[in-house]
Amino acid sequence: MGISKLRAALAGAVLLFTAFINAGCNHSTQLRIAVIPKGQTHIFWQSVHAGAVMAGNEMGAQILWNGPATELDLSKQIGIVDDFINQHVDGIALAPAHGESLVPVVEHAAEMKIPVSIFDSGIKTDKYVSYVSTDNYKGGVMAANRMAEILPKGGKIAIIATTPGGVSTMEREAGFQDTIAKNSPNIKVVAFQYGKSDRAISLSVAEDILTANPDVAAIFTSNESGSIGAVQGAKSHNLAGKVKIIGFDSSPTLIEDIQAGNLDSLVVQNPFRMGYMVVQSLVDKIHGKTPERRIDTGATLVTAANLNEQAVKDLLNPPIDKYLKP
Repeated sequence: MGISKLRAALAGAVLLFTAFINAGCNHSTQLRIAVIPKGQTHIFWQSVHAGAVMAGNEMGAQILWNGPATELDLSKQIGIVDDFINQHVDGIALAPAHGESLVPVVEHAAEMKIPVSIFDSGIKTDKYVSYVSTDNYKGGVMAANRMAEILPKGGKIAIIATTPGGVSTMEREAGFQDTIAKNSPNIKVVAFQYGKSDRAISLSVAEDILTANPDVAAIFTSNESGSIGAVQGAKSHNLAGKVKIIGFDSSPTLIEDIQAGNLDSLVVQNPFRMGYMVVQSLVDKIHGKTPERRIDTGATLVTAANLNEQAVKDLLNPPIDKYLKP
């Protein structure tokens, strides 16, 4: 091969190598943020997903969404986190289904220099960037104050809790119980059972409570599936509207039940904002900023009286379809 041909061949190889490197660099410019919910069946998580996608679109990040089908599958959630660590994603947003069981994988991610932000529910480690959630204890207080308002003379009430070990719902239940005990001694909690974040189980629990305690005046529930189960249980006992129900989170069905008088009120979080803010915290961290350690995304008590307020309408109808393809 002549000198000129050799130079031409080397020049071509250099061009190809440069193009390959540039392609790799261009590919790597888009951040990959894994967002891992507790489960995927509730509308709450769909709203979180949509908010995360909106943030990703605005901030140039690819959102990798994956979570267990149900909120009780801890091993599945742990496996998903491990998988994203092995993929060397740029950041992980995690809603831990259990405050202790997810600690090892979160600390492993930190060891691998992958920033983790926690959302929705707390965790017993400090190896995270931000904790983005409702002030769940305060939400429970809000529900207890409403209970005192609708039962001014007191009465017997029941609690349909969610799952043992779920920090967010345990905080709601604690806020509710502490406030009732402190401020409303004439209101007595006569039953406390877990609905296991499942509508059918929550319905069965509600029916059992109402059968064993026919004089129960009201029920507090700490999540969406528990709220739906409580309303359906009251309907099956012909007690809809008679037994006052204060729930947590929202769905179209639950809003219809408020309108129909079957449900007194809901403490509603802002999951869309939660999804947005948790992604923003990670992008900020990756870009060298210092995100807030604790980000409270707020809660609102929704009743028949404020359903038509624009702020409440916006809260209850996040733009899920705009950001999640059917």
